[in-house]
Amino acid sequence: MVKRWMALGMVAAGLGMAQGNISGEITVWSWDIAAKALQATVPSFNKLYPNVKVNVVDLGNQQVYDKGLSGCAAGGTDLPDVYSVENNEAEVFWARFPNCFTDLNTLAPSANAFKGNFPAFKWTELQVGNKTYAMPWDSGPVVMFYRRDLYQKAGVNPDSIETWDDYIAAGKKIVAATGAKVGVIANGTDDEWFRMLANQNGCFYFSNDAKSVTVNKPGCVSALETVKKLIDAGVVMQGGWNEQIQAFKAGKVATAMFGGWYEGTIRSNAPELEGKWGVFRMPAAKKGGVRAANLGGSALALPASSKNKAAAWAFIRHALATTEGQVTMLKEYGLVPSYLPALKDPYVNAASKYWGGQAIWKTILGTLGDVPQARGTQYFQEARQIMIKVQADYVSGRFKSAKEALDSAAKQISSATGLPIAK
Repeated sequence: MVKRWMALGMVAAGLGMAQGNISGEITVWSWDIAAKALQATVPSFNKLYPNVKVNVVDLGNQQVYDKGLSGCAAGGTDLPDVYSVENNEAEVFWARFPNCFTDLNTLAPSANAFKGNFPAFKWTELQVGNKTYAMPWDSGPVVMFYRRDLYQKAGVNPDSIETWDDYIAAGKKIVAATGAKVGVIANGTDDEWFRMLANQNGCFYFSNDAKSVTVNKPGCVSALETVKKLIDAGVVMQGGWNEQIQAFKAGKVATAMFGGWYEGTIRSNAPELEGKWGVFRMPAAKKGGVRAANLGGSALALPASSKNKAAAWAFIRHALATTEGQVTMLKEYGLVPSYLPALKDPYVNAASKYWGGQAIWKTILGTLGDVPQARGTQYFQEARQIMIKVQADYVSGRFKSAKEALDSAAKQISSATGLPIAK
């Protein structure tokens, strides 16, 4: 026993020495709520590492991605010490710039020491062979965020909505009673609704082994058909990210479908709407079908060009691999934890005043086990840009059917990536 305590004391002393020896300044690139969430972890980080100054820079999602690509292409020039990357896009960097980021298994403690504390699917796009290029951050289980007062005014009980046909019927009632739409689809600027619905149906741009194009499979066809049905029914608006936020603040939409991380976007942008929002599961394609999908989910990587890897790695570990870091981001900005020990925190099962007393995280995290697997591959952005155009063309009537539109998308994606179309 004496030896055990002596050993622990030596470890603690070593840790304290290591913390005391870490100093300097690090820069973190991120976006929107994610940047604010990381900033929220800095005070507790600085209690452990008082000699490290952390600069969290909100560049916006696209800017982070674009500047990351250009920085890696330039050999690591002008990159930060900590880099935010969405899981779907992560493989672009490891495949095209394998030397741009640090293998986290070469650091102390290695990333492998944390492997069992995250779901296996979160590591899939972050590892190549024995190398680990990023630490899992949040996940994006999809749910419907809805306005209780507008649904009540229209006499719609969200518990009665089980399918997308139910949703369209409810949407017509809500539009008639309140004037508010039941969603904002980013047609022409994004294909996020298509991706959520396709994932729900067990389909995505690519096969799960990343070896073929599957975007014209039946689950994706059904997804694209549903997007058009929602638009044609007049129950949704069309607009991008900023329009979506403006719409829910102005009461022009009664529902927002997004990954669970959108909780923070609503709560921080509309504090005046406390008590008026609730959450329910996304409708299924057919009654009894899957009511879960994933949108987004990110990770933190450490550029190989960082001049202060010790501080950068300490910050990543504190923000992502501790309950304190993850629950701080959940409480403050609704970032959905991937760190499994954090799910035992009492806050996850507690009722939320902002959400009308509903224990929303229980609902949101309860969908994680039903989310079908999907893989972005290194060609995620190429496929996404093609699908954005194809979706807009289909909605405008350029294609006779969703299958015809997706056959076209599959050919374009195959041509752009060199991957065959799955038979």
